[in-house]
Amino acid sequence: MSDNISTNLQAKVLISALPYIQKYTGKVVVVKYGGNAMINPELKRAVMSDIVLLSLIGIRVVLVHGGGPEITETMKALGKESRFIGGLRYTDGDTAEVVQMVLSGKTNKNLVSLIGQCGGKALGLCGIDGGMIKCKKLDKGADLGFVGEITDIDPQPIANAIYNRYIPVIATVGTDENGQVYNINADTAAAEIAAALGAENLIALTDIRGLMRNVDDPDSMIPEVNIKDVPSLVSQGIISGGMIPKVESCVKALNEGVKKAVMIDGRIEHSILIEMFSDEGIGTLFTK
Repeated sequence: MSDNISTNLQAKVLISALPYIQKYTGKVVVVKYGGNAMINPELKRAVMSDIVLLSLIGIRVVLVHGGGPEITETMKALGKESRFIGGLRYTDGDTAEVVQMVLSGKTNKNLVSLIGQCGGKALGLCGIDGGMIKCKKLDKGADLGFVGEITDIDPQPIANAIYNRYIPVIATVGTDENGQVYNINADTAAAEIAAALGAENLIALTDIRGLMRNVDDPDSMIPEVNIKDVPSLVSQGIISGGMIPKVESCVKALNEGVKKAVMIDGRIEHSILIEMFSDEGIGTLFTK
């Protein structure tokens, strides 16, 4: 009897997911990956399993990753201190080299390998490859060193990977016209890439449930935000610090034609599947 109940429940779950699978099949979904979901081995495998599953049912997943914790750890091992201004990492010349080494090398290839272990086929890329991400020095407010502002995205290398049935895994470094390497905020890069690809959905994994009115109150999550209300939320201090570039990326994506942008808790196993294949979703949905 219990086996029948379990089987029926599984069948109902699959049937309820069918409309969402039909909606997304053949569409591009950009997942921005970072935070604690990159540190915990079980969570990391769960995220990669979700991405492989989406790819196998015909959804064109593009994984854009940061690697802040690993960069900080490497900096510490080298006797260098990490410094943040307005939620962005200050990047001097030495730090830029560490960022390129960690993101494009260790982090990127580890993710490609893990996707392979989960039964998928991934291709590791960084913004330098094929001139994919062109940028200039970010010139807004405080001097952040070699932190880049994206000036152009060439989506062709990503499109080529998708066409050949690979999951593109993209490290967020780029270069200017002189070949100078810049560190690029992964949330910002994910939004620009989603816009360049005409993505159906941008999913940003975070270390909290979503946008919170009070970070100390787990029940204060805001389930939906119209982007016209974002300036007011910033002035109230609800959006501040490292949350600013995350929210700005969702706003930018929607303004540039991405159909949907959502911020979800990457600490919850299979949060990507819950978000994509259920009516309720999970996290904070941004609308225009």
